Amino acid sequence: MSIKYLSHTADIRMLIEAKTLQELFALGVKGMGNILKESFCNDSNKIDVKNMIELKASDHTNLLIDFLSDALSSSYIETAIYCTIEIIEFSNYKIRAQLSGTRIDQFDEEIKAVTYHEANVKKNDKDLWETYIIFDI
Repeated sequence: MSIKYLSHTADIRMLIEAKTLQELFALGVKGMGNILKESFCNDSNKIDVKNMIELKASDHTNLLIDFLSDALSSSYIETAIYCTIEIIEFSNYKIRAQLSGTRIDQFDEEIKAVTYHEANVKKNDKDLWETYIIFDI
């Protein structure tokens, strides 16, 4: 339901909260897109690139980090910012989703990696799914 950017030395630390796990994944992609190109995902942009990601993992945290890592790789390969996802299949520790994005001329920020440090997908005291994501820049 929200994205907060928090300061962190040599990294960008993001806290995301959502009503559902699927929404948490969507906010993770949107938040990462806004780091790659400042506030880019807050506007309507022409969709001119799509990419399918299908993954399995041992838990929700690993699935989210792996998903964002694949989305980041695709961003660099396509020189595109992905702002939205369409989840086609989502089950316990498996996701199949289509990323939709826009090709750009250049990135504002370079993200070297999506890290596992501090990531822990869980329900919080507001009954929302949450996790921290730390991007190595």
